[in-house]
Amino acid sequence: MTQRASTLLKTGWISLAIIGVAILLFGLITTALPASSDPPYMRAIGVASIGMGLFGLLITLIAYRRRERWAWFALWYYPLFWTAHLVGGLPPGKDHVHQVVFIILSLVGLLLPVREFFGRREAREPTTS
Repeated sequence: MTQRASTLLKTGWISLAIIGVAILLFGLITTALPASSDPPYMRAIGVASIGMGLFGLLITLIAYRRRERWAWFALWYYPLFWTAHLVGGLPPGKDHVHQVVFIILSLVGLLLPVREFFGRREAREPTTS
């Protein structure tokens, strides 16, 4: 793998990991401190967010970094999810800035290293270091 490809892959997985960590933190905070007139509902949202954040983070940190194609496809969930939230005006929040940031981060994370996932097989072999 070239230095450029290595940098693109690293930028990609860090971008996707930021989203996973942010979702995980949102879930932890929402579960612990539900700010709503319906705390059980918000806790359920929080627990679901914890699962989504952990799942995305594990896919990113393990399979994506190994350049496994299924992980690249699975992580397209992020831009689709955040775009649906933005277009649909869905929560959390009313400013939607975080949704735009997460859409951009996820697209950067998926598109910058695309050749690492769909280049020649020899070029996709993960490094052991």
